[in-house]
Amino acid sequence: MTETIANERTETAEATYERLAGRFRPVFERIAQGALDRELNRILPFEQVAWLNAAGFGKLRVPVEHGGDGVSFEHFFRLLIELAAADSSVAHLYRSHFAFVETVGLEGEAFARRWYPRIVAGEIFGNAATEKAGNALGTTNTKLVRDGGRWLLNGEKYYTTGSIFAEWIAVMASTDGIEGRQYAVVNTKQAGVEIVDDWDGFGQQLTGTGTTYFRDAAVEPADVIERKPSSTHEPAFFQLVLLAVLAGIGNAALADAKILVRNRKRTFNTGTGELFRNDPLILQLVGQLSAKVFAAESVVLTAARELDAAADKSLPLDDVQRYVRGEAAVEKAQIVVPELVLEATGQLFDVTGASATSKGKALDRHWRNARTVATHNPTVFKARTIGDYEVNGTTPEGLHSIGDAPSKS
Repeated sequence: MTETIANERTETAEATYERLAGRFRPVFERIAQGALDRELNRILPFEQVAWLNAAGFGKLRVPVEHGGDGVSFEHFFRLLIELAAADSSVAHLYRSHFAFVETVGLEGEAFARRWYPRIVAGEIFGNAATEKAGNALGTTNTKLVRDGGRWLLNGEKYYTTGSIFAEWIAVMASTDGIEGRQYAVVNTKQAGVEIVDDWDGFGQQLTGTGTTYFRDAAVEPADVIERKPSSTHEPAFFQLVLLAVLAGIGNAALADAKILVRNRKRTFNTGTGELFRNDPLILQLVGQLSAKVFAAESVVLTAARELDAAADKSLPLDDVQRYVRGEAAVEKAQIVVPELVLEATGQLFDVTGASATSKGKALDRHWRNARTVATHNPTVFKARTIGDYEVNGTTPEGLHSIGDAPSKS
C-alpha cells in the first residue's frame, strides 16, 4: 500500500494522462469505427453517448471529493481532442454538459450537493441560450413565471446543442421580479419540453443542434440560477471546448491523409513517377499538414494550462487577474487555431487525386465541420479585443450574449 502511494506521488504528468486516457481510448476507438457511416446516413450518436456516460466521461471535471476524477484543464482538453479526432460531433455535443459542470463548481456547496451526484451517476446536460431573432442583445424572450411554489418556463431556443441527448438543459431566461437573466435547469423528460433535430448546417450535423420548445415546463426554485456577465473562467472554458474540437478535427484529417498517401497506387506523369508514399513533394505536403495540426493542438493545450494557472489558488492572483489570465489566453488561441485547422483540412485534398472527392468517402466533412465550429465566435472580434488589451490594458470581455443590435434613431 505504501509503495502504491509512493508511486502515485512520483508519477509524471504524462504518465498520469496516459493512465487517464487508457480508460477511454477503447471507447474512442469504437466511436471512430462508425463515424463515417453515421455521417453518411445522419445517425445521431445516442449509442456512443451512452458508452461514454457508462465509462464516466461526464464526471471528468467533478472534484474527487464529490465522486469525480478532478482532472486538470490540460488533461481534460487533451482527452477531448482525442475524442474529437474519433468523432467531432460527439466531442462537441458534450460542450454544454462540461460547461454546466464548471457552473456547479461556482454556485456553492448546496448547489453542488444537488447536482454533482447526478453528474457522477451519468446524467448529462444540454444548453439553451440562443434565440433565432427578436431578442435584444443582453436579453431573452424566454420567460419564467411563478406558479405557486415553482416556476413555469415558456420560450423557444435554437442552437440547443447536445440537449437531445441530455437529461437536463440549462436554459437562459428572464424571470418575473428578478433583474437581468437567469439559468433555469430543466428536466428534458417532462411533457413541457420538445427537442427537435432540425439543424441544417453543412457541418457538425450530428450534434443534436436544433430547436427546443418550452411550454409551461416546470422548474424548481432551487434550479433557477442568477447569471450576470461573467468574470469567471466560464466563457473561456466554453470557447476552448470548440478549439479542442477543431484540434481534434485536424488530427482526423491528418489520419486520413496518411492513409490516402500510404495506400495510393496511381500517380501522374507530371510527377516523379514514384508511389505517393515515396514522392518528396507529396511527403512535403503531409509534413506541412502535420505541422499545422501540431501547432493548433499545442496552442489549445497552452491555453488550457493558462486556465489551470488561473485556477491555482497557490498563485498570488486576485479575481480579475485570474479571469484575464484564462480569458486572454483562450481569445489568442481563437485567433489562430481556426485558421490552422481550416488550412490543414483543405490541404488534405492536395495529397491525393480527384478520387478523394467521392461523396462515399466524405473527406470533405473535416473542412465542413471545422468551418462550422469556427463560425461560433468570430475571430475578428477576438483580435480586436486582444489588441485593445495589449495596447490599452482593457480587460477582455468573454462572450456571454447574442441578440439583435440596438437600432439607431
